Amino acid sequence: MGELSGVRVVITGASSGLGLAMADALLSAGATVAMAARPSKRLDEIVDYRRHENLDAHRLPLDVRDLESVKSAADEVFDKLGSVDVLVNNAGIGMISVNPSFLTNPMPFYEVSPDRFQDVIDTNLIGYFLVASQFTPRLLQQGRGRIINISMNHETMKRSGFVPYGPSRAAAESLSYIMAQDLAGTPVTVNMLLPGGATRTGMIPKDIPPELDAKLLSPKIMDRPIIFLCSKLAEKLNGERIVATAFDDWLLQHNRLNT
Repeated sequence: MGELSGVRVVITGASSGLGLAMADALLSAGATVAMAARPSKRLDEIVDYRRHENLDAHRLPLDVRDLESVKSAADEVFDKLGSVDVLVNNAGIGMISVNPSFLTNPMPFYEVSPDRFQDVIDTNLIGYFLVASQFTPRLLQQGRGRIINISMNHETMKRSGFVPYGPSRAAAESLSYIMAQDLAGTPVTVNMLLPGGATRTGMIPKDIPPELDAKLLSPKIMDRPIIFLCSKLAEKLNGERIVATAFDDWLLQHNRLNT
């Protein structure tokens, strides 16, 4: 996969889970990565460690639920880096924040707290909209840019006991397709990437049965496709939905071999 030296990437939700895994993959490929997350000691330590390893990581405090925070982060990262080539919308919260035992004891939708429903929607859907809406005009102005929205399996969007996580990601996927159409014919593209199954992150309860744990994917499943989507090989690609577990098949079908 292509070398990413000189490519500037912003990843939201980069202090843990898929966001952290993707940030590490891109940093290892030579990219400059602004690791965006809510301010915390953990974020500071993560960025400091990677900079100590001579990787071009940057701390970007950002709460995707807050418009002023998003605006401030956009100003900061463009001032610091000069430009942004790729925005990865990844920040999200899962069912564990609503029902800690969601895999073994699903909660019906009518038992879900309205406050928790709203919090998930604010983060997983409105957060994608706020970040993309603030970054896109700048990407258009600079004459180039890519947006990658992280999604999930369609089966999970319809799965019993997955309110509000399923609806939040289904809506974000609809948003992604519309964004891609709205930006068609411009120098800014929008694509989606998803693991292809549940991944071993903080969104999964620690006490799940061994048979379920054995099926979990490593977050590193995202490494190759995220590097591809940030590389020259994905130039002008728009409106695609790439499943990481089926990435090689996708490459073959689209004649975009890993060369």
